[in-house]
Amino acid sequence: MKYGIKLWKLDLVYFPLSIWDVSVWIAFMAIILLITSELLAPYSNNLGDFVIDKKRLRLAALVLGVAFTVTVLLHIIMPT
Repeated sequence: MKYGIKLWKLDLVYFPLSIWDVSVWIAFMAIILLITSELLAPYSNNLGDFVIDKKRLRLAALVLGVAFTVTVLLHIIMPT
């Protein structure tokens, strides 16, 4: 002890994410966004004050779909 202060050593637990974990998460999010955008399409005029830009939602889903494809290709090229 130095000057009456006790120093504690903290053991931190790390949870590393692999490419496969990230790929599954991206695929899940892309599917959820695509389903949401398709389900909201017929009700766009009846939502009242609740505004969702369907084009932006669909674009986000497609970007996540492309990201999923890239992670799958990385997994094929560089298997663990």
